[in-house]
Amino acid sequence: MKQTEPDFWVLEYVTITKDPNTDLVVAIGGTEKAAYILQRTGGFRSASGPRGDYHRLPHGLPAEQQRRKATAASHALLAAGHSVHLDPTLNMLVAPDGEREAAVRYLTGLAERAAAATTSSEVADVLTEIAAPVHGLLPLAREVVVRAWITASDLQEAAPAGRPDPIARLGSTATSMSEAARAILHARNHTARPAQRPVAAPQPPGRAQPASSRRR
Repeated sequence: MKQTEPDFWVLEYVTITKDPNTDLVVAIGGTEKAAYILQRTGGFRSASGPRGDYHRLPHGLPAEQQRRKATAASHALLAAGHSVHLDPTLNMLVAPDGEREAAVRYLTGLAERAAAATTSSEVADVLTEIAAPVHGLLPLAREVVVRAWITASDLQEAAPAGRPDPIARLGSTATSMSEAARAILHARNHTARPAQRPVAAPQPPGRAQPASSRRR
């Protein structure tokens, strides 16, 4: 049976990189849904180029803001199921000055975004980055705990009978992290719903006031 090459929908892939000539952060490719995420989450703007439309961040942004917005947009795209290539120099989680420092800055940025949010949608975006399946920060941290639990269990002997086993408790900790992620996603879904004004209960018909009372 003759094998055929798969058809790749290249335009559905999003590449976020920094143009060396203009120092602008640009996003190329993607669908209309991806364009909406870029605009809403990262603050990208649509632009027309010689090879087609693309998105870019505004002119004059400091490098730190460029990296924060590009990283936030890439995570939002990943959470929505898009394929993304983010330039490593823009990724706050793998910044040149150290992964740990970059991760701390990224988490600090999320806290600042949550505190500065002015709409429920902005709060929902932050919660998505924390607890989104597979690529959310909490599921990724849970994966680290699970792997550490498996490795530690292989390397160390079980605790004596009648004594608590700290290594075994890592398994239940991983379960608790999964439950926490589900709770956060549930809150995210509730937050993302448009606010509805409460409907006033109908008032029972009252007695008509006498004409003398109405004239007062």
